[in-house]
Amino acid sequence: MAEISFDDFLKVDVRVGRVVRAEPFPEARKPAIKMWIDFGPEIGEKKTSAQVTVHYSPEGLVGQQVMAVVNFPARQIGPFMSEVLVLGFPDADGAIVLAAPSLDVPVGGRLH
Repeated sequence: MAEISFDDFLKVDVRVGRVVRAEPFPEARKPAIKMWIDFGPEIGEKKTSAQVTVHYSPEGLVGQQVMAVVNFPARQIGPFMSEVLVLGFPDADGAIVLAAPSLDVPVGGRLH
């Protein structure tokens, strides 16, 4: 893996948000959930989809804090426009577990 500079790292804007709405995304090629995430007054509410159906349900995601890259360009996922990239790690079987702060923090906070 290539090294990057600290300035390169600073270009990636990772923020914490709270899922305010989530619903199934049956039109996706792989099972996914659509999420609307509140990133606070500076960024506002953004939407995304994620292949997280193994460990999460739409109902269970609402109210959870998640981490996301908020400065990638929007990307069309089937009929849905994804505006941010939520972050996660694969479990032992490859299913995604969402990255989140271990304690509740103010939405919109930037990763340090």
